[in-house]
Amino acid sequence: MNAATTTGRAPWRAYLLEARYEFLRLLRTPSFSLPTLLFPPLFYLLFGVLLGSHRGGDVAARYFLATYGVFGVMGVALFGFGVSVAMDREQGLLALKRALPMPPAAYLLAKTAMAMIFATVMSILLALIAIGLAGVALSPWQWGALLLVNVLGVLPFAAIGLWLGCIVGGQGAPAVINLVYLPMAFLSGLWVPLGMLPAALSSLAQLWPAYHLAQIALRVVGRDAGQPLVLHLAVLAFVTAVFGLLAWRRLARPA
Repeated sequence: MNAATTTGRAPWRAYLLEARYEFLRLLRTPSFSLPTLLFPPLFYLLFGVLLGSHRGGDVAARYFLATYGVFGVMGVALFGFGVSVAMDREQGLLALKRALPMPPAAYLLAKTAMAMIFATVMSILLALIAIGLAGVALSPWQWGALLLVNVLGVLPFAAIGLWLGCIVGGQGAPAVINLVYLPMAFLSGLWVPLGMLPAALSSLAQLWPAYHLAQIALRVVGRDAGQPLVLHLAVLAFVTAVFGLLAWRRLARPA
């Protein structure tokens, strides 16, 4: 009764507490936090800085700064939602949270806030490497725009991850998500430019939401393919809405 009364008087406190504990939960899970925060910067250091210096210098460093940011965002959202939701379902934690006197949306908003915080930290690490080791010089608005693209870019992949977490079990979730995550990253031109892929594969790039988010990030650094911005935004909004609706319908079912 006391908890219910407190939640009713200050609903915002329930959101803040849920977000805080969700962030601490994943921060204290090395299998999530370390790969999420360190893999994209390490890959960027290897391919964008060390190898990129022999394949175009600043051009390669700018390109991979944008694409590895998107690669990191995908990992944050897909694993942060997909695996954790699948595990919560399997362990009965999701059913328990439904019974608690907390706003129904707090669970999902906490995960979204967590993903955005991780995306922010990962983006800052990439920027530090780009400035300090690759000599990338962007204007303040470009750095801010890249950060905004990465933070808001969490949303479509969070929707996909949430849907996957609703339909697969906790043990199988990492494998299923990797089957989505890694091929999509490769086929979207995040690891190598699409011009280096066979024509049959590069022609399919526009099917993937990662391609459209990458094109927005590449537009910021002046390396995009020149397609309309509204096209990329429309695709990402469509993906977010469709997978978010599918996931919501699954979550709304009685436990």
